[in-house]
Amino acid sequence: MNKSRIKRYIRKGVIMPELPEVYNISKQMNNELAGKKIIQIEVLQEKCLNMTVDNFRALIADKPIEKVYSKGKWIFIKFADGAAYMLISLGMGGEIIYHSKEERYNSKYQFKFTFDDKSFMHILFYWFGYVHATDETHLKEHKMTAELGICPLSSEFTYEKFKSMLIGKKGRIKSYLMNQHNISGIGNVYIQDILFKAGIHPNRKIKDITETELAGLYKAITGHLQYAVELGGLVYEHDFYGQKGRYTYDLIGHRPGSPCPICGTIIKEIKCGSTRSFICEKCQQ
Repeated sequence: MNKSRIKRYIRKGVIMPELPEVYNISKQMNNELAGKKIIQIEVLQEKCLNMTVDNFRALIADKPIEKVYSKGKWIFIKFADGAAYMLISLGMGGEIIYHSKEERYNSKYQFKFTFDDKSFMHILFYWFGYVHATDETHLKEHKMTAELGICPLSSEFTYEKFKSMLIGKKGRIKSYLMNQHNISGIGNVYIQDILFKAGIHPNRKIKDITETELAGLYKAITGHLQYAVELGGLVYEHDFYGQKGRYTYDLIGHRPGSPCPICGTIIKEIKCGSTRSFICEKCQQ
């Protein structure tokens, strides 16, 4: 991806893979990689690691993969007997692509992992990303994942839980929902249509949201994210097999100047703190 395109995506706030993309990739990785061993590791960008290359290899090589799962925007690869974890974040954009042993491959990458059946996967970061490793003893001390908030697609994220989380909060609703310490995985892509579906302005104070509106917001969060998962994520993101998603900003996300699909009011772009939002001023007062 060229630099001008990256900068354009960053200005729009649409480049970072979010929960639906990462969730789907982790499920595909689990189906494909469970039971396999990594026998060869190529590291072309050491700055993405949290340790030396030698220590990284020693920690994860030649150990069976037990399972792969996600939390928020992070992928967790757990090796057998809790011996080690590999933690991956695609940062401001990237891809993790799987290849069969017969597949010819000439693309660029920062990391390449070859498995014991000769299949392999590459990781390419467009802007920045992380490939970290830790043992089970120190997993809770990994600063970038230890304090991640609840996953909105987990069974623990009930309406009662969500309501209790907002009691006494005084900030603005968009900032709260995008804070990864509160709820992990929601970024500036999916928040647009979530808030539109709930009929809530992104700068709305949490304390002013009624219980009826809160119930609608909870339904919008869980329903919209699950819908995006079922579509395979965003159209410009790739899954583990290199296939693009089918989610295309169904409602108002990133469509300034277009008519609102509900009332026809022109969608406007506004600034909300350090991010941009796309709203219908009539539907989201």
